[in-house]
Amino acid sequence: MKVFGPSPEPGRAISADASEIPLEIAGSARARRRGLLGRAGVTGALLLTPARGVHTVGMRFAVDVAYLDREWRVLSVRTMPPGRIGVPRPRARHVIEAAAGSLADWGVRRGARIVVHGAG
Repeated sequence: MKVFGPSPEPGRAISADASEIPLEIAGSARARRRGLLGRAGVTGALLLTPARGVHTVGMRFAVDVAYLDREWRVLSVRTMPPGRIGVPRPRARHVIEAAAGSLADWGVRRGARIVVHGAG
């Protein structure tokens, strides 16, 4: 998967396979705390880095969540409905959030390696 498009920091990308999706990067503590809260939806994905877990309390829609280790390998993928608190993954260093169903459509699954161009 290759991810390009509108983001707070242009030119960022995720790649694994061959699809392309828009990506935003939440690299500051404030951006990670906010995540997708207050939005009615998301186009593409949001990368939270560093992060070990997420919650959907106050969210308006279900999200897919991929937990990544420090080598950008997918540890697990979960769909979380609104109002849930996810269990932090001890080995996770990054989290990708997207609209429910999106990660499966993009081929993101356990064991896949994600390459994020331009991210710390």
